[in-house]
Amino acid sequence: MTQVASTDGPRLHKHPYEEVFIIQEGQATFTIGETALEARAGQIAIVPPDTPHKFVNSGPGPLRQIDIHCNPEFLTEWLEDEPGS
Repeated sequence: MTQVASTDGPRLHKHPYEEVFIIQEGQATFTIGETALEARAGQIAIVPPDTPHKFVNSGPGPLRQIDIHCNPEFLTEWLEDEPGS
């Protein structure tokens, strides 16, 4: 389970497998490829393999979600530098 403070989230990255996000509480803005998607509690976002994506907590309170990596090994290619690097 992931809990994200307001305006926080991972930088742009991709995986060689599908990733599924189940929003349990709050609101997130996802960037999935060229698409911006607003998701709220009770919604699911699915990112296809090799698709650049990121998300931020875009609601007024905490964001709580379950992130499912559809692969037995966690593999990530980061596409943006860490802030401050």
